Parts: sequence; C-alpha cells; structure tokens
Amino acid sequence: MSKLASWFNSPKQAVPRFIIWCLLIALVSAYGVLLWQSGAKIQSNILAMLPKLTETPLTQKALDKVEQRLADQVYIGLLADNKQQAINAATHLIEQLQQSPDVFTDIRSGESQQMQTLSQYYFDKRFFLLTDEQYGLLADTEHSADWQQLLLAAQQQLYSSFGYASSALLTQDPLLLFPDNLIALAPTQKLTSEQHILLSKSEQKFVAIVMAKGVKSAFNPDGQQQQMTVLNDAFSSLKSVNSQHAPNSYRGDNTDIEVLKAGTLFHAQAATDSAKFEVSTIGSLSLLGVMILVWLGFRSVMPLALAVLTLSSGFLFAVVATLSIFGELHLLTLVFGTSLIGVAIDYSFHFYCEKLLLNKPNATAVINRILPAMTLALLTSAIAFIAIGMTPFPGMQQVAIFCAAGLLGAYLTLVFAYPLLANSRLPTSSFLLVWAERYLQWLTNVTTHSAHTNLKISAVACVIALFIIGGVSTLKSNDDIRNLQQSPERITTEENKLRQVLSGGTDNQFILVTANDEQALLNELDKASTLLSDAVVANEISSFVSLNRYLPSVEKQKQNYLAYQQLYLHHLDEIIDALGLDESLKAELLNQLSLSENQFISPDSVLNIASNDLASLWLSPNAEMSTTTPIAANIRANLKTDSQASSNSESHQFGSIILLGGINDLSALTIRAEQSGLSVNVIDKVGEISNLMAQFKQLTLQLLVLVCVVAIFIFSVKFGIKLAIGIVSVPASSILLTLASLSVVGSPLSLFHALALILVLGIGIDYSLFFASVKSSSPAKASGVMMAVLMSACSTLLAFGLLTFSQTNAIHYFGLTLLFGIGFTFLLAPLISIITREVVHNGK
Repeated sequence: MSKLASWFNSPKQAVPRFIIWCLLIALVSAYGVLLWQSGAKIQSNILAMLPKLTETPLTQKALDKVEQRLADQVYIGLLADNKQQAINAATHLIEQLQQSPDVFTDIRSGESQQMQTLSQYYFDKRFFLLTDEQYGLLADTEHSADWQQLLLAAQQQLYSSFGYASSALLTQDPLLLFPDNLIALAPTQKLTSEQHILLSKSEQKFVAIVMAKGVKSAFNPDGQQQQMTVLNDAFSSLKSVNSQHAPNSYRGDNTDIEVLKAGTLFHAQAATDSAKFEVSTIGSLSLLGVMILVWLGFRSVMPLALAVLTLSSGFLFAVVATLSIFGELHLLTLVFGTSLIGVAIDYSFHFYCEKLLLNKPNATAVINRILPAMTLALLTSAIAFIAIGMTPFPGMQQVAIFCAAGLLGAYLTLVFAYPLLANSRLPTSSFLLVWAERYLQWLTNVTTHSAHTNLKISAVACVIALFIIGGVSTLKSNDDIRNLQQSPERITTEENKLRQVLSGGTDNQFILVTANDEQALLNELDKASTLLSDAVVANEISSFVSLNRYLPSVEKQKQNYLAYQQLYLHHLDEIIDALGLDESLKAELLNQLSLSENQFISPDSVLNIASNDLASLWLSPNAEMSTTTPIAANIRANLKTDSQASSNSESHQFGSIILLGGINDLSALTIRAEQSGLSVNVIDKVGEISNLMAQFKQLTLQLLVLVCVVAIFIFSVKFGIKLAIGIVSVPASSILLTLASLSVVGSPLSLFHALALILVLGIGIDYSLFFASVKSSSPAKASGVMMAVLMSACSTLLAFGLLTFSQTNAIHYFGLTLLFGIGFTFLLAPLISIITREVVHNGK
C-alpha cells in the first residue's frame, strides 16, 4: 500500500497517470457511442419525469386509456364568416392531412361511417330507446293522456316544412320518437354536422372542427417535427397568393380563415423548443462566464483550457452514465445539468488557487495538498445528489446521476490529467487574490472582540433572526405538478378558445365506474349520470361524456319496451288515425314490436361499431387489461403476496370511464361521489402526484435536518464538536435565509425548492470544509481558499442564476433557490475562519 501511495504521489508518474486518464476517456466515449447505436435517445416527454403511481389494474388501465386518448389527439378549429367557407376549409384541410397517412391517422370531423352504422343499429333497436322525457310521458299510457303530447309533436313535424318526418320513417316510428333519441346521444347540442363536417358558432363566426391522431407520440421529437411540418403545410395551402396576414390566420376563398389549435402536440413542441433553447443558451452563457472568470483570476490560457477540459470530461461521464442507467436522457435533465458547470469547475479553481499561492510549477505536489479536502468535498456533493435521486421522480433521478457522474469525471480529470498538463507557472499576482485577502482582513477586523463590536454583531444577529422568523412563518407552499411546465400564453389562449367551442372539452381528471358484471356496470352508469347531471346544475362541472347514453341497461331497456308495448296495445289505432296513416300498418308495427322482444342492445355490438373514442371508455376484464411489458408481467406472476387475491378480483371487474369537461370544483365533485354510495371514483392523477410531491417535500426537508445532525457527528471526529457545528451551521443558516428570501419574493415552496436546498447544504459544507482545513495554517493559505471559494461561488451563481430565467417553473424554482442559497453560503462561509482562530487560540 505504501508503494502504491509513493507511486501515486511521485511527480515522475505524471505521464502514466495521463495515459490512464486517456484510456478512461476513450473507454467511456466508446461505451457512449455503443449505447447510442443500441437505441439510447433524447427524451422530451414531460410525463417521463413524473413519478409512477401504484394503482389497481383497472385504474391503471383507465389512466392509460385517457392519457392515450388525450396525448396524441390534435384538434383544429377553422373560423370563417359563413358556414360554407368553414366547411370548404375543413374539407380541404382533411384532404391535405390524408395525404400523410404515416404522420396522421383517424382524420375526421362530423358524421363518420361508424356513426351511420351505429344509427342504423339503434334504429333496429328503437323499441328499447326512450329519452327520459319520452318515458315520463309513456310510463302509464293506460290511465294517462300525457302520451298525446308526443302525438301532437309528431303532427307538428308532419306538417312542418322543416320537419324530419318522412313516409318511410312514419311507417316504422309513427310518433317520431327515434330522432330525439339519436339527438340525445350527442354530448352537446352546440355542435351540428353538415356535409360530414362538425360545426359550431363562436362570436358570430362559424367554426369547423377537424380532428386527427398522430401516428407517433406527441412527445417524440421526430414525431413532433413531422406532425408540425404537415400541419403547417396544410395551413399554408389555405392561404391565397396575396395573403398578408399573421401566421395564425389563413385566407381561403378570399376570406380570412382563422386557425385555432389544441392538443398535447403543441404543448410538447413548445416544451421541446424551450428546453433546447435553454440548454444551448444557459449552457453557453454559463460556460462563457466561467471562462471569463478563469481568465480574470489567473490571466493565463492554460487554466482556461484545463477548465474546459474538466467540464468536457464531466459532461461526458454525466451523459454516458445517465444513458447507461436509464437508456435515455431527458431534455430537462440537460437543462438542470448545466448547473454542473458551476460545481465541477470548483476542482479546477481550488487547484489553481493553491498553485498560485504556492507559486510552484509542480502540479503533483499541489494536488497532493488539496486532494483530502477535494475528496471529502466530492463525497459530500455526491451524497447531496444521491439524496435528490431518492425521490420518486424519474427526472430528478436522472439529474442526480447526471451531476454525480459529472463530478466524478471532473475529479478523475484533476487527479490523472492535471499532473502532466498543469505544470506551467502562473502570474505571480492576481487581483482576485488581493480582493480575497482584503475581505478576510476586513472580516477579521469586524469580528475582533470588543464591547462595541459585540454589540454590533448582536444587533445584526437579531435583525437576521427576525428576518428568518418573519420570512419562514409567511412562506407559502404550492405542490401542483402543473408547475412542472407551463406553456406559452399564445398556445393556452388558442386552446381555451377552442375548448369553449367544444363545450369545455375534457380534462385529465375523470370518473371511473366499476362493477362485477356488465349489467351491474350499466346500472351504475345510469345512477352516475344522474349524479353528474346534478353536479352540472351545481356548476361543479360544465359537461360530461358517459357511455350510458349509448348503452342503456337491460333493466332500462325492458322498461322502455314495456312503455312501447302499452302504447301500441292501447293507442295504436288512435295514432294511425290521427296521423292519417294506412290502417294496415298496425299489424306490421305490432309484428316489429313482437320480433324485437328480448333483442336487447348489447355493449359488445355497440362498441364493435363505435369509434375508438367511445370504445376506449369501456374497460372489460380481458387480455387487454395488462398494459405492462412481458418482463414486468413475468416478475409480477412470480411474486406471491397477500394482496394477490384482491388484485385478481380487481382484474375481473368491468369498468367505464366518464370524461369530465369544464371542471370548476373538483373537491366538491369528489365529496359528492364519495357520499353517493355508488361504485364511482374520481381519478385525479394530477392531484395524486401533487400530493406525492408535497409528501416528498416534507421528507426532503426532514432529510436536510438529518444530514446536518449526521454531518456534525462525522466532522466532530476530525475537527472537534465546536468547529463541526460551525461547519454545518453555515449551510444551515443559508437554508433558513433562503426560505425567508423566497417568501419575500413571493415564490411558493415546492419540492423543487427543497431539492435545491440539498445542493445548498452540500455545496455549503464544501465551502466550510475548505476554510476549516486551514485552521492551523498561515493567513496566506486562508486567502487562497477565499479566492477559490469566491471563484467557485461566482461560477455556481452564474450557472444557477441563469436557471432562474427558465420558462419552466420547476427549473426556475431550482435556480432561484440556489441563487439565494449559494449567495448566502458565500457570505457566511468565511466566518469559519473566526471559529478556527478561536480554536487555535484556545489550543485545540
């Protein structure tokens, strides 16, 4: 062991150590290329950063269905001054999109072939269909004349110029009951269909609706590019040659056609563009700032070159390690990872500050002097990142691995490459070193014990304490996961306008209705729809989409059939006579009624005909239930747990999704559902994740306290209890000051603030350790440490300070917290020299 230490510390081994470093870089690079060729990729899906919730199989299947339904769907609204222009524009757009079947599928607008087929199926089952109003009028036709209101309505249709009565329809449905049932299937009456185009009105303009589904995921960067290209080309084709309008307005038939867009595609594409811009901008500005800082500090090209080499090595290790563990690298990880610049460069700063102070060209000797402190600093920073990786957020786990591996790469570069590359001499003076000496001298003078000085220090301490107490006591929390990403206003404005046209659209929250068999589920759906209708009246929601409109229960169908039967048995002659129909129709109508008995509407028949939009709302216990990978399925099959029986029971249940639109009071709706006694659950993945974020925020804050206690215990072994408390009190005080400052600037506390505080603790302990390590040395060495900490703090503030300008709230919160935290840490860390001075004075 002594021979190995001797070899490692020998200046003669600089070349072999550099060769080892070159081989290591080559191996890591080759492994990275292999990973990329094997399918590693850049990920931009914001959902990939979210934690995985443990759900029952049926609930997880419902979540997958809703996410799949919303994720890749694109909605386009074309606004025109008159109806025909809107129809023409929509028809043209559909034709353009259909030319790219490899990019968009299921392109549609109004009536489709499935709906026509479904309408025919329902007509054959018309004796089992009645609206609530119709059933109320027909429920007791033997003793009540209410049914005559339906007869009067049929006569009005028969003699109206705009009525839908026809001789063919009258011979099979003399009271014209079926059209109203068909109209009732539509979730909203604001939308109509003409020439197979879905139409609505908005602010005196006609709106034609076109829908399409992306073949590739909206979060796939390649898919985004393809879909946006096809859409933009299609929009451009609507313009005339002389169009001079803005990008979101197009001209067709010499009339302005305004385009409204909605869908995950546009949010995901904005997030991808923002992340790419921030990676390039923040990373470039941070790197440029660090280079300027290095040049100002050392006035030499070599420190600048080695700083770039250190950062490049760190990023290489970071990227390869992340791809190796996760198989992908999230764009937001790269944005967070730009902060690595401000941390990894610390190794280069401390090396050159020590070298400048010693004025020796021998790099090996300098490294040997700083290596113990640097190693301890690496371990504390790694622990801080590992703590971040303990959260259930895949994105934060990636950030933890990315930064920890990057620091390791920078550390190995210092140990193996610097002995050969950093042997050149530096200028004999540095104005940053002079500043550091002056600051330490001023600090020494300020803290020199005297009655007057002690009074000032006590007053300042009281002011700081009051600031912390006032700020922390008024600090608010916000754990809403929607803060993870906020889309540009132009996108949300267009989407909200189109949602109003679509009567509120649907939200991520939904109702899941469950039962043990089909008919029980249909009965529950009927009751749930009544419950949700009351919720609409109470303005808790604006609308909902339920399969009960399309799938009445057998019990309800029997009631409807019995009402028809009573009507025909007691009043068919009167109906035929009042409408002037041929008396021979009576026998045919009675025969049709008799043949239809027990030929009920079945869910399988309807769902086989219906579009995927409807079919996806029905959850049956079949092979489709499993949405996991074969490997995961095999693992789960081999696990024998106490909950296996309940899981199997859950997997044999039927379920149905009820989509909600225009949610105004989700908590009131949840209470309503819980008090109903029905098998209905409000599924709010956003809320569940937000609650999980709140829990882990509290856990992270508790972890900070635990780490402080453990750090005091560990450092007391080397430095003594007083100095150990001083080392930890610097970042602890910085954390409290940061929390108070967040309250002052109005930034609510979230998990991302708490995660950043872990780094404040790790970096703050590093700064304190560097000062503590010179407790028995000359003041000159303390000046060198002060210069290194000054440059480290400046570089870190450059990196994290720029993150505060991010458009993504999660990154903004992260950067803002570190901006405050590192700033306070830099101001407080030199106070360790006071403690070390007292320790030396007391003969420790």
